[in-house]
Amino acid sequence: MDSSTRRQATRQKLYEAAVTLIAEQGFSATTVDEIAERAGVAKGTVYYNFASKTVLFEELLRHGVGLLTASLRTAEQETAARGGSRVDALDAMIRAGLVFIDRYPAFTQLYVAELWRTNRAWQDTLLVVRREAVAVVEEVLREAVETGELSPEVDIPLTAPALVGMVLVAALDWQSFQRGRSIDDVHAALSLLLQGRVSGVGPARP
Repeated sequence: MDSSTRRQATRQKLYEAAVTLIAEQGFSATTVDEIAERAGVAKGTVYYNFASKTVLFEELLRHGVGLLTASLRTAEQETAARGGSRVDALDAMIRAGLVFIDRYPAFTQLYVAELWRTNRAWQDTLLVVRREAVAVVEEVLREAVETGELSPEVDIPLTAPALVGMVLVAALDWQSFQRGRSIDDVHAALSLLLQGRVSGVGPARP
């Protein structure tokens, strides 16, 4: 393993330790010593990789939301490769978001909590990474409107974050209060909302 790979692996351990601790007890209460201990590294290793705890948290946000954004984009590209519609792509992105949240529940809890805080040192970073994730959904919505799959009346700047927020909140509720349900079950429920509310296809009338 070369030095670059080792450093990447160390950073990954620090991200995992930090997100778990901060989700459990908050940013202010979490110390660098605790992060180092949880990651199984020396305290100096934390500072070798990150100038401060705040910088570590900013990079954690970039890393986590970057993974989410990549998973959404992959879902869109795979749907396009299969010849699926743009609404199919949105549906695939919903599932990709659920899979991400199921894999990284602590990060998701932390990310959602931080979205509501406006006095943090990393607020600018949070806004940038949020914008990157939402932009992927906006792009698909815009294409769906242009191809006639969706109504031109769809408010894209509002609908895109609404879809992302729907997945985040529904998935956290699933993780916290409805763990007996499968990911297929949760996806089916959200897919019904997408198909019925966004594409304008409602239940059949008598």
